[in-house]
Amino acid sequence: MPQEWNDLAQTIPYRLAPSMAKDHPNLPVEKEEGCYYYGVDGKTYLDFTSGIAVTNVGHRHPKIVAAIQEEAGRFTHGPIGVIQYESILQLANELAEIMPGDLDCFFFGNSGTEAVEGALKLARHVTKRPYVISFNGCFHGRTLGSLSVSTSKAKYRKYQPAQGMAYQIPYYATGDTEEQAIAKLEDSFASLFAHQVSPDEVAAVIIEPVLGEGGYIVPPASWLQRIRTICDEHGMLLIFDEVQTGFGRTGEWFAAHTFGVVPDIMAIAKGIASGLPLSATVANHKLMQQWPLGSHATTFGGNPIACAAARATIAVIKEEQLLDNAKQVGAYAKQRLNAMQEKWPQIGAVRGIGMMFGIEIVDPKTGEKDGDIAAKILDLALEEGVLFYFCGNAGEVLRMIPPLTVTKAEIDEGLAKLDRAFTRLG
Repeated sequence: MPQEWNDLAQTIPYRLAPSMAKDHPNLPVEKEEGCYYYGVDGKTYLDFTSGIAVTNVGHRHPKIVAAIQEEAGRFTHGPIGVIQYESILQLANELAEIMPGDLDCFFFGNSGTEAVEGALKLARHVTKRPYVISFNGCFHGRTLGSLSVSTSKAKYRKYQPAQGMAYQIPYYATGDTEEQAIAKLEDSFASLFAHQVSPDEVAAVIIEPVLGEGGYIVPPASWLQRIRTICDEHGMLLIFDEVQTGFGRTGEWFAAHTFGVVPDIMAIAKGIASGLPLSATVANHKLMQQWPLGSHATTFGGNPIACAAARATIAVIKEEQLLDNAKQVGAYAKQRLNAMQEKWPQIGAVRGIGMMFGIEIVDPKTGEKDGDIAAKILDLALEEGVLFYFCGNAGEVLRMIPPLTVTKAEIDEGLAKLDRAFTRLG
């Protein structure tokens, strides 16, 4: 590593908060492009993280870069409401065309947690009810409101009161049949309503349609559809947190399309603008009109440059048929991963949909989930030249989320490197 990087790295403990700067793998890089990072050590690294499900069209796609440069020649800042500008108005129209159902009205923010905060506030404002139901294992953000419905890891909530805002019930359990899953779901709601909160006090149910940080668990469509009907029966709004599953990650524009369920409110972010800070709380215009001026606002949300990048991102997904690529190359990747599971006893399960996969790591002797082994595999894979990320309650799941532009050849390259990591594990 160049000496200047070594010198600069010495400032990290003093200049960057460790809660941010100590994540895995802390790889020093000097450039990104397509599916690759270019390290300061001169090595090329295949990125199977997409910047944690953000750069869905690949790093620095030329059309995204061009859109950013062009918009920066006109604007660097809004704020919308004080002024109006074309990129945010056109983006709203283009998003409305790809959203599920009648969701056609947008409050733009900067991050996923902001989108969730907006969704929670909107639901409470519209229903005049105080409480929200979320699911064990789901991650919705780290600000206090979103944290009250996040339960993927207890450490996220340490010293942070849940503010009496939310109740939790179990997420779909892998291995259950659809009938078992729906029966457990109905029992969970019934018990909650009988013992803890009356349904007429519940504003909304919020859920990740595919469990993300909690372990990449894919529920049956019928399970999500039953949640929709339970919400309708009790006048509760349904919120989908599609921060991670949106913009083609499941093989459709959104998981709502994949599962055939239209929520009342959605939170979207990550892949929306290919790396620029942007998010949106989404509902139909009739619902959103009940949120009057001043009840929610933003200074930086809907930044003109970010909106231009988002428009270019939508265009690239369409032009390059990346939804089809996510399904086709994703199916190929799933076959390759299933073959690896047969080969390596450390792989306890392979879960996924579209272009998002969870590789569950277990102790081959006991079959128990093992985050320590997973961490070793992550490090060895990095040495081989491919980045994965972790998820699961104990970090026992390797998260594989390449850009939607990934080719079969790049899948082969990345999984060959992962295979060598397993070989070196011994």
